[in-house]
Amino acid sequence: MNVPEAAHGPLVLMPSARTGPLRAVAKRIGFALLLLFATVAAVYLDRDGYTDGADGTVSLQDAFYYATVTMSTTGYGDIAPVSDAARLVNILFITPVRVLFLIVLVGTTLEVLAERTRDDWRKARWRTRVRDHIVVAGYGTKGRSAIKTLISTGVTRESIVVVDPDPRVVAEAAEAGFVGVVGDATRSSVLKQAAVPQARQVVVASARDDTAVLVTLTARQLNPHAAIQASVRESENVPLLRQSGADHVVTSSEAAGRLLGVSTSQPNVSQVIEDLLDQGSGLDLAERDVRPDETGGPLGAVREPVLAVVRDGRMLPFDHPECKSLRPGDRLIVAQSKRRPEQKEPDGNGEELARDDGRRENGS
Repeated sequence: MNVPEAAHGPLVLMPSARTGPLRAVAKRIGFALLLLFATVAAVYLDRDGYTDGADGTVSLQDAFYYATVTMSTTGYGDIAPVSDAARLVNILFITPVRVLFLIVLVGTTLEVLAERTRDDWRKARWRTRVRDHIVVAGYGTKGRSAIKTLISTGVTRESIVVVDPDPRVVAEAAEAGFVGVVGDATRSSVLKQAAVPQARQVVVASARDDTAVLVTLTARQLNPHAAIQASVRESENVPLLRQSGADHVVTSSEAAGRLLGVSTSQPNVSQVIEDLLDQGSGLDLAERDVRPDETGGPLGAVREPVLAVVRDGRMLPFDHPECKSLRPGDRLIVAQSKRRPEQKEPDGNGEELARDDGRRENGS
């Protein structure tokens, strides 16, 4: 499938929520036709006040002819108002309608030009300001899910740029509030349009493993410092992604298979894992810096359950001997709970209390 970037360079779509072009044009055409028919009706109802240079009488066809040449400001003069009433109608009704008709036609042209100019200005302004954003290569199931999770963790829509070769998919991303670039993410020109050299994160969510490798190589070449997260279907391609420059690689097919196995043997554990994967819905995992009041203390003194400690680039599980005492600079992987409304139970006075909050306050 040929995409617009092949001939004219990558196409950048700015986020927008507007009426489709066909619908907008149809509305204008409908309004113009309404003005035309209103003029025809006014002329035909007062046809005795007009004279036709050909036969002296004005028929319905003559009314359409007069309305058309009058609205278009052509005005041949072969049909003209002769009575006072007809001339008054021309002054008070037909002339204002002619002006409205011209406004509709000229306004449509000006709006197209103004929209293009405004869009070009927005793109230029965006390129000068975009910094430390996240580029998502691929707006399929994986890309959409990754963006949904990013938004749930507090990432703004304005800081996400979507790259996909399908113009319709990128248009959907633009309508959802994201900047979109139409093009092949394996090409450096396309990634430059997405401002990958200024990005802080690149998410590679392509459907094919070979494409993911090429996108990762190109992104790493353009930005040696950005964190690149990539997804592959087969685990044998993970070393290729890491050699290409990916910081983290997720194996989608094996992850799904493991989840299926867990759900078969331990369905409750599988439910917890699914809840953890759905960020912001219930149980969540979060990474944060150790607080000053927690430094020097044990993991048990931390309010949230700690699953692991990141120290000097190493991931230490909660039961590791080095985790007995927290140090400055440590990062904690903690479990958090965002209770759903149905999980809260009323007490005797009708107030909703979360049981876990009560246990934490009692030190249990």
